[in-house]
Amino acid sequence: MKARVLVVDDNELAREGICDILSEDEAFEVIGTASGGREAIAMTEQYMPDLILMDIGMPDLDGLEATRTIKLRFPYIKIVLVTVSDDAAYLFEALKQGAQGFLLKNLSPSTWIEYLHAVLNDEAMFSSELAMQILREIPAAPKSAREDEQPLTAREREILQWVAQGMTNREVAEVLEISDQTVKNHLKNIMHKLQLENRVQLTRYAVERGWVKAKRDHRDPKGHRPQK
Repeated sequence: MKARVLVVDDNELAREGICDILSEDEAFEVIGTASGGREAIAMTEQYMPDLILMDIGMPDLDGLEATRTIKLRFPYIKIVLVTVSDDAAYLFEALKQGAQGFLLKNLSPSTWIEYLHAVLNDEAMFSSELAMQILREIPAAPKSAREDEQPLTAREREILQWVAQGMTNREVAEVLEISDQTVKNHLKNIMHKLQLENRVQLTRYAVERGWVKAKRDHRDPKGHRPQK
């Protein structure tokens, strides 16, 4: 089934550009466009999309507030914030409001499509570029927090490190030379052990405790592993 998408941006050319990108992949169907946050809320109630691409900077009601309102009413709808700025503060706020992802407008169409597929499959919350920036900017947790009893196995920690850097299940599977399903099962076990519900919470939990280090690009050749 196609993912039904609502595109929200106050700039008409931007809306058209996003629609053009989505039209190149039959997995997506644009069911409507909105020019502001309030209109986005009304159209969400009317059409119940699977995915909303939401611009952040809009005059009537910004994308962050619109996201908060929509997620309170319809928590199962996936929302990806779209912006021209790579300021990590925007990403943190987007995640706080319940967004599943964060995309930069200057990324290539192929990157957009790949990323949105990952979001729909619950495999990503932000692009790898932003993930690495965030991991560099978030301070490590205090030593005492890192020394708490860790419930995860060595392999679970390894998978967690890659996932927290923005990798999809398939990319993790390729690096570790295991199946996609094995990665999914590990992630289910990790979230169960930590009593977390999704990858956003999982990544935030890992970074806050200093478990993840922004040392390598996830596209390193096979054989390169994140440090344990």
